[in-house]
This record gives sequence, structure tokens and C-alpha cells, in this order.
Amino acid sequence: MKVTDIVSGAHGVTVGDEDLASPTSIFLKRQVVVANFLPLQTARDKTTGKWCFEWDEDSLLLQMKDGFSPEIEVVYVGSLKVDIDAEEQEEVSQELLEEFKCIPTFLAPHLQRSFYHGFCKGHLWPLFHYMLPISAAQGELFDKSLFGAYISANRIFADKAVEAMNSDEDYIWIHDYHLMLLPILLRKRLSQVKLGFFLHSPFPSSEIYKTLPVRDQLLKGLLNADVIGFQTFDYARHFLSCCSRLLGLDYKFKHGYIGIEYFGRIVSIKIAPVGVHVGRLEKLLKCPTTIAKVQEIKQKFKGKTLFLGIDDMDIFKGMSLKLLAFEVMLQRNENLRGKIVLIQIANPPRTMGKNVIETRNEVISIVERINSVYGSPGYEPVVFTDYSIPYHVKIAYYVMADCCIVNAVRDGMNLVPYEYVVCRQGTEEIDRHRGINMVRCTSTLIISEFIGCSPSLSGAIKVNPWSLQDVADALSHASELSENERQLHHEKHYRYVISHHVAYWVHSFLQELERACQGNCNQKYYRLGIGLNFRVVSLSPDFRKLSVDELVSSYKRTNRRAIFLDYDGTIMPAGSACKIPSTRLISILNDLCTDPQNTVFIVSGRERTALGEWFCSCTNLGIAAEHGYFIR
Repeated sequence: MKVTDIVSGAHGVTVGDEDLASPTSIFLKRQVVVANFLPLQTARDKTTGKWCFEWDEDSLLLQMKDGFSPEIEVVYVGSLKVDIDAEEQEEVSQELLEEFKCIPTFLAPHLQRSFYHGFCKGHLWPLFHYMLPISAAQGELFDKSLFGAYISANRIFADKAVEAMNSDEDYIWIHDYHLMLLPILLRKRLSQVKLGFFLHSPFPSSEIYKTLPVRDQLLKGLLNADVIGFQTFDYARHFLSCCSRLLGLDYKFKHGYIGIEYFGRIVSIKIAPVGVHVGRLEKLLKCPTTIAKVQEIKQKFKGKTLFLGIDDMDIFKGMSLKLLAFEVMLQRNENLRGKIVLIQIANPPRTMGKNVIETRNEVISIVERINSVYGSPGYEPVVFTDYSIPYHVKIAYYVMADCCIVNAVRDGMNLVPYEYVVCRQGTEEIDRHRGINMVRCTSTLIISEFIGCSPSLSGAIKVNPWSLQDVADALSHASELSENERQLHHEKHYRYVISHHVAYWVHSFLQELERACQGNCNQKYYRLGIGLNFRVVSLSPDFRKLSVDELVSSYKRTNRRAIFLDYDGTIMPAGSACKIPSTRLISILNDLCTDPQNTVFIVSGRERTALGEWFCSCTNLGIAAEHGYFIR
């Protein structure tokens, strides 16, 4: 028998000999990583006019590969950051799959605008960072058509994710708030698919989240995953609170794990802070271009104390507040003028909008005012860069900065402090140029209380970014720290960062995903509902569905019957706002109780007082209240 006769592809399509040429595509387990954008850089060759692709070394998705087993084949699903003409898409898809194991999701330009710039950046991003659209002038009011685009885009991602799967043993790992509906769309097609979801942004408190008109749909979408990951316990706690208050779902701690029961399935909640790729940073520290830049910075700012800020040009990064606090510090500390420099690097914004433009103009205005008031010939207190610079230049600034300040008003994780700590550890050659002993490496961090990495950096100076006085005090305090204090803080932070790197994060999440899927795999699944109200009901393997015909037949054949009825979720719908029994329900129970051959009991966890009042007219009805503690 030929192999082609016994191997079938997805959807019953026979796999031909040419598909079996590469053994890895058949025998290796696949890890399908789905994210909004692929970890690729794209440019068109000016000579040939063809598209050229290369890996984006800065992408966290690419750095994740170090955490996967060599026996796992990693396939990426996501969009490109450029528009590809329809006639070129087939050729580009083939090239990306063969050379990079990437499957592109080509969204039409108008859909991409409505999905990414409209719903994701206009609604979800501000809300998850605690910014509410109080009026049309202060944010984007909810637009139902943009949510429609969000659904359409997630469906396209679902199509491609299914294409990427080789077998039922493959795992799918979905990333971030752009794809919160993807778990329900995939579960609808493949009831036993192994799904993990990780949210990189913050998750807001229930008081903020419940203002979102489509709050329930997104929660239900996520709850179709096997594992939902968060950066911090606070974000996980907010999610659990939303599930409890909006959907009536409780969570349990069992054997050290947090789980939510959702229609019989246990959805695991994983707290896994992201780390940095330490090896890549150490490699860049040894580059000649980095070393040359370190020498240049050392010469340029000789004798100065350097404070460094590297932030995206974003309203939530707190750049304006940081600069205003720096201005306050210069006002109050004449002795520091001329000796201290703040280097503020602003990464290009991911999306342009009114808020970004206003933020940029405000930052430039504050920088100009500080430099004009406190600057002097040959000295600028603030050196501001608002254009894209090579990564090795940032590394060089990390190396030379005496203190790094991250003043974001809200941020999911923010890996800048981790990168700074690794770079301050340096290398032998770097330390020779810095003129220090590698054993005496130091670093100082000032970080906002409202960023995800704050709990892990216990030696950092924590600040409230809205309190300019506190941030100004922190800046002056950081400039006065002894070398011994700075060394102790650095050693503590460095130990944490090198042990909780990106590969550790990947391994930790996948371990939890494997455990959760194993716990759910022995269940029977029943598919209920349509659209975004679809759900998979999970039941034990020995579950037998109640047959009405069989039950009626048994009822008629017997002379004595004991009928035990649960209350909430059985004779009273679980989602019912009013828990008092209806007149019709009382009538049905009385009909059952008047038959002398029947013994009817309601068994409930509810208090005896309420049950006694509700069923006082059912004189022949037995009641077991408070889980049987009281019997009537």
C-alpha cells in the first residue's frame, strides 16, 4: 500500500507524494504562534521590484524561539506591515512559508484600518490603559461597525491558523488584545484544539472594563482558550473579577493553579511576566559599532551624570510628566545644574492620531523651555531624539547611563529596565572603555508603580508618575546614591533578569498549556449556540444525555418515584436576574407533588428562610436547604 493511500490531510484532502518530501512537516509537532504582525521586516527591491523579507531581530515573537524544544516546528501566522497587491499575494505566501515558516493574513486596506487603527487602537488600547472616551473630543466613542471589522479580521486569522495546523497534537498560542475573539472562532471549528492566549497589555479593573459595550463577547471569546496568560497578578485578578461580576463565573485555587470552570471546561489562568533575550543583548554589547558609540558618548558627556529615558511616543508613557519633574528638580537643586543630563529617546509611534501629535508637541515645548532656562553654551540639560535610531545606539546609551527612568502612567510590562540592567553588566572590553572594574558594575532605576515590571525590581526607586515632586525627589536621590548601594541594587536586579529571560517565559507558559490541555482532553464535548454565543460544553466521559422518551416510559412503568431537583441552574435558569420561582413553576411542582406515588425534593445551597417563603404553597414538597443542613 502506498503512503498516499493512508495519510490524509485536513478536511479529508489526500496528501500526495510531493507533500511528504519533507519529513519535518509530517512528524514534528507544530507550535502555531498567532499575532497581529509577523516578526518580519519587509521592503521592495528597487532594482527588481520584488518584495524582500528578513527576520525582525527586535521582535519578541522571534526571540521566543529559544524557548521551544528543537523537536517542535514553529509556524507564525500574522499580517505584514505593508500592503501586498492581490496578484502578488500567492507568490509572497509561498515564499514566506518555504523560507520563514510564516503564513500571512492579507487584510484588505480598509479592513486593516477599521480593525487595527479603529477598534484595536481606538477602543481597546485606551480602555486597557484606563482611558475612557467621556466625550467625542476626548476619545473615540464606540462604533459598532469597527467591532464588525474586528470580528471579520479575527475570522481571517482563524482561517489561516487552521491552515497552519498539521494534526490534533499541535498547539496554538495567540498573542495580545488584537485577537481576543480568535479562541472562540477556533474552538467552534475544532472543539478539542489546544489553545493558549497571552495578553501583553494591562487588563483593567472591572469598573473600567464594564464600560465596553462588547465586554461579554470578548470575555466569552477568551474563555474558549485552555490557558489565559497575564503579565502580573493584578491583571489576572482584574480579569477574574470581570468574569465573576459580568458572567457570574467563580474561580478556584487547586494544587497551586488558578482555574475558571466554563461550561465544564477548566480554563487555567497563568501569571508569567515576559523577559528579555539576554544572549542577544550580550552579543550586541560586543559589536564594534556599539563599542565605538560608547566611546563617543563617553567623550561627549564627560563629567556629566546621565539619566536615560527610552519610550514610545505614546500618551501613556508619561514623557511630559517625566520632563516636568526633571524641570522641578533643576529648579530646586542649583548644584546639579550643568552636571546632569537627561537623554530622552522617543521611539516612533505605532499609529498616528491626534493624541500622539499633541503629546509630541507638548514634549518638544517642555524640552525647549528647560534648555532655554537652564542651559548654557555647550550644555543642554535635555537631549531629545524623536526619530528612529539603530538598536546598537540604544545599547550604547544603556551602557553609559548612570540611571534609567521609566515614568509610564500605565504599561503592560515595559522591558526597558531589564535591557538597561543587562547592558550595565557590560563586557570586559566595554568596561575597559568605561574605565570600571567588571566586578563593580552598578545601575540605578527609577520606575513607575504602574508598569508590569515594577513588582520584580525590588531595588528600584518606585514613583507615582503624577506626583512631580516625588519624581523630582527620586531624580535627585538617584544622583546622590553611593556606589555600594547602586552595586547592591544592580546585583539583585541582574540575578532576576538573567534567570527570568524570554526562553524561561516561553517554557513556563507552554508547560502550563500542556498541563491544562491534558486535563481537558478526556472530556466529552457538546457544541451549543451560534455566533459569538457559541460554547463547548465539556462533560465527563461516562456522561449519558437524558432521554425524554426513556424518562417518560420509566415514569409510567413505576409505582414509587423519588425526584430530587436542584434549584439554581436546573429549575431556575443560571443567568436569571430574578431568582423567585414563577407561578408556572409552582404549578408544575404542585402537579408532581399531588401524585401520591411521587416524593419530590428541592436540594439547594440557598438559605432555608428564602426557600420556605418561596415554596410555602407547595405543601407536599420536600426541601433540603443550605446543602442539606436543614430539611423540610
